[in-house]
Amino acid sequence: MRKDKPKYKQIIDAAVIVIAENGYHQAQVSKIAKQAGVADGTIYLYFKNKEDILISVFQEKMGVFVSKLEQIIARDLTASSKLGLMIESHFELLASDIHLAIVTQLELRQSNPELRTKINDVLREYLKLMDQILVKGMEDGEFDAKMDIRLARQMVFGTMDETITTWVMNDHKYDLIELAPKVQRLLLKGMQA
Repeated sequence: MRKDKPKYKQIIDAAVIVIAENGYHQAQVSKIAKQAGVADGTIYLYFKNKEDILISVFQEKMGVFVSKLEQIIARDLTASSKLGLMIESHFELLASDIHLAIVTQLELRQSNPELRTKINDVLREYLKLMDQILVKGMEDGEFDAKMDIRLARQMVFGTMDETITTWVMNDHKYDLIELAPKVQRLLLKGMQA
């Protein structure tokens, strides 16, 4: 499989930097190849085109978010604690990689509808895991039993997403991770039983 090939990750990491610094539309495959230290043609051994690179970037990086969230869910904690750790983990991953934050918060939004659909398919796995936390909270009596799961998920993800986008738009002038407990408190107030 192509993901096992040694240069795959190198190209993915280079693509994140090039897309963040130049914007998706100005991120030519040749720039990505140069950043990755490979020949232009090498890119096409791994990817069909630039769109395929962007989707692969999102799949690879979202895989890290999913893996972290699976580890959080596996822990024997209350739903409130899991929610807090999820927010913190999400913020930490993006705060530690400014280029990735720019790509996920700004560049992915400018893509065409077909590309956005593929990206949403990848995101769906993460959101399903988030639902597990919300359901646990409802079942355990921590969260309102009549809560609309879809609406709660939109509230949680939307709040995290907007907080990160604002941080990116403000040139990360403040500590994103410091906001995690504040976001958790606000969200919990809205979901408590």
